Amino acid sequence: MLKKIRVGVSLAIFVLITFYFLDFAELLPLKFSFLAKIQFLPALLSLNVVILASLVVLTLLFGRVYCSSICPMGVYQDVVAWLSKKVPKKLRKKRKRYTYSSAKTILRWVVLGATLVAFLFGFTFLVGLLDPYGAYGRIVTHFFRPAYLAGNNVLQAVFTSFDNYTFYKVGIYGLGVFSFVVALITLLVIGFLAWKNGRTYCNTICPVGTTLGFLSKFSLFKIQFEENNCNSCGLCTMNCKASCINSDKMEIDYSRCVNCFNCIDVCNRSAMKYAPVSFKKKNIKEVAPKREFDESKRRFLSATVVTTVAATGIIAQKTTGIGLKKEVKRQQAIAPPGALSVDNLQNKCVSCHLCVSKCPSHVIKPAFLEYGLAGMMQPKLYFDHGFCNYDCTICGDVCPSGALVPLSKKEKHTTQMGQVHFVLENCIVYYDETSCGACSEHCPTQAVSMVPYKGSLTIPRIKPEICVGCGGCEYVCPAIPYKAIYVEGVSVHNKLEFEHEEQEEVVIEDFGF
Repeated sequence: MLKKIRVGVSLAIFVLITFYFLDFAELLPLKFSFLAKIQFLPALLSLNVVILASLVVLTLLFGRVYCSSICPMGVYQDVVAWLSKKVPKKLRKKRKRYTYSSAKTILRWVVLGATLVAFLFGFTFLVGLLDPYGAYGRIVTHFFRPAYLAGNNVLQAVFTSFDNYTFYKVGIYGLGVFSFVVALITLLVIGFLAWKNGRTYCNTICPVGTTLGFLSKFSLFKIQFEENNCNSCGLCTMNCKASCINSDKMEIDYSRCVNCFNCIDVCNRSAMKYAPVSFKKKNIKEVAPKREFDESKRRFLSATVVTTVAATGIIAQKTTGIGLKKEVKRQQAIAPPGALSVDNLQNKCVSCHLCVSKCPSHVIKPAFLEYGLAGMMQPKLYFDHGFCNYDCTICGDVCPSGALVPLSKKEKHTTQMGQVHFVLENCIVYYDETSCGACSEHCPTQAVSMVPYKGSLTIPRIKPEICVGCGGCEYVCPAIPYKAIYVEGVSVHNKLEFEHEEQEEVVIEDFGF
């Protein structure tokens, strides 16, 4: 039953977290965001001690069950590996079999060390690129989600033709070429490795796999050989997608074993078991020698300490002037509400794109170089298709890593993400001498107001100090081809204080007529 339980749990978590990324109609309650928050790296970056401790204890007790069932990228690889075995015999040259291979220990630690060094020097792009949860989130956002939305629109057209309005049409927008290309390469490379050799990515590249692989060496429950029953037939090795079982020597590399239980399932002699390790008699040989084990322990403890140190962020650039009759180019990207600062966003974001998927206004997109090299693929606000709803706090509620902290509506109303800028020469009131005022009508804080201009015309006047940076004015501005009003990001989100005029109480003694 071990394999059946593992498959059931894995599929349940995988389907739910995938659908949570796809769900634009909020069919799943907001509390399902815990599926993202229990992922290892987001929990580490947000310093969620409860989840981190739970994952460590889980690994020390049962091995790498996180990699087997909780990590969506791990389950994705299992699905691809399973499909590779379902190819018709006519289309494949020989039966799919895995073989034992020695651990790529140096490569694994080099990748982990490079990730830690990059994080410490503020190049968090590498952290987000290699994080398995973040990588899977980008794949879902760029490929599965558009297909899901397109399917919804097809159903909407069909049902509407029968006067059934269960479905409604939704917009499908591109999210950026660079992030799309990275997601495509990730999808193809990891999918190819899984198709050929199973969990190759987990046991050679993934920094989370390397970290938990070290811990799993000390796990209480392990898969073990029953030497008296084993005839070294090799079935366990041929079905081990982690390539960690050497049936000839009856050895298992526990740093790579993901507890898929395929070996136990295929063994027809009951020669393998999953049970607590006996400390009296050692039946299982460790693949790694004692000396290398001690060095790994020291490296792991050092890595755990340094990952909690705040990394140096990219210094925000100052706003520059805007040329007349020229395209407006933002000098500082607008970090989403709850980011606190660009530095905080860069230090904690794993670029999973969950905020991109869940934003109901479609104003969050992956950045390219707007935050610098370190902030590639991290979220920014983009007002071409909408503006940030004044009362919406979803992005901070769903963020699993602490890059976007949850805000109440009141806190959102007083958080300044950016400041409004006005280009007189681009305004239609100025060059067309026609009335407008759309920007003022959509400003929730009166940071944009209309003042007398010529005759009966009025023109915008801005108060950047009370602007929250929602982008409502920029989105509705009708000026073409260049906007007359736009929002410039701030490197540190400010707390606004609005002055409220006290009104004198008027006492009415009679009706007045």
